[in-house]
Amino acid sequence: MSEPKTPPAPAAGGRASTKKELPEHFKAYKHVWVFIEQERGQVHPVSWELMGAGRKLADKLGVELAAVVVGAEGETVRGAVAESFCYGADLAYVVADPVLTDYRNEAYTAAMTDLVNTYKPEILLLGATTLGRDLAGAVATTLLTGLTADSTELDVDADGSLAATRPTFGGSLLCTIYTLNYRPQMATVRPRVMPMPIRVEKPIGRVIEHKLGVVEADIVTKILNFIPDRDSNKANLAYADVVVAGGMGLGSPENFQLVRNLAVAMGAEYGCSRPLVQKGWVTSDRQIGQTGKTIRPRLYIAAGISGAIQHRVGVEGADLIVAINTDKNAPIFDFAHVGIVTDAIRLLPALTEAFAKRLSAHSSDKLAS
Repeated sequence: MSEPKTPPAPAAGGRASTKKELPEHFKAYKHVWVFIEQERGQVHPVSWELMGAGRKLADKLGVELAAVVVGAEGETVRGAVAESFCYGADLAYVVADPVLTDYRNEAYTAAMTDLVNTYKPEILLLGATTLGRDLAGAVATTLLTGLTADSTELDVDADGSLAATRPTFGGSLLCTIYTLNYRPQMATVRPRVMPMPIRVEKPIGRVIEHKLGVVEADIVTKILNFIPDRDSNKANLAYADVVVAGGMGLGSPENFQLVRNLAVAMGAEYGCSRPLVQKGWVTSDRQIGQTGKTIRPRLYIAAGISGAIQHRVGVEGADLIVAINTDKNAPIFDFAHVGIVTDAIRLLPALTEAFAKRLSAHSSDKLAS
């Protein structure tokens, strides 16, 4: 009779072989922080979306949720602090200084890293905007900690570690990333990935003011002038209530005009899948998906789009997804609420005519209601 075989040893590497015990100096790190992004007097909506996500993480961990407001002294900072409590903050950290009037990486990184080193949060969330991405990378590098960029889902593991999920391999797979042995655990999330929490009127709570540790002479970058991007208001996909999009199933750039026509008839925004941008049919500001815009409309109509993972993560927050495709086995039918197996080139003109007849020129509010 043969001896029982010894089970094979687990493969080296991977999370199973990573030491979960935090180094002693990181055990004091507690609470969840959200960076409140504000520029030119306006708070970016992604900050409030992250407050909703941060509230859930803080409640699971049994810790406090803090808003972090950095900027020049004045009404904008005071307003952002007050609003943060209406979106669930337990307290707010404020660094207010004239040096922080305009975003500059050196000044904001100095403010954030000093705050972290002083008050020690275990989780720090930022919006994956142009500003947020620039700041998050610099802060994570300075603090020598991990950063999961463009996360599509945030959760807390059984051992209290932040589990940040994001697409990888060109959007073909989803992976969950952990920062086990370093603090803070950092993640960025793109606008509209997380739902907007309900605003509840509340009085201002605890506010901790922190002095900026640098002066203007320490900052190499100087702001000479501010010139708005002339295309910045061209596409409002992320916050549109109704979106119509087209993919390679349309066959030609000429046929994409059918998508535009339907969008005009419905008072909607229009977009496209990644291959159309790569082929030069549509400009990149209209791309929907992991490498484009994330949307959460009340109605999303996808014509001739197969529905790869990288597109799915950009649209699955929509209330109602209507998919039109000739391939009944297209992946988009796995997550669409309504699937129509037909040629979009034939159906889109019929839909455009029907909506044009039923809706007035000011119909977008009707569609969104």
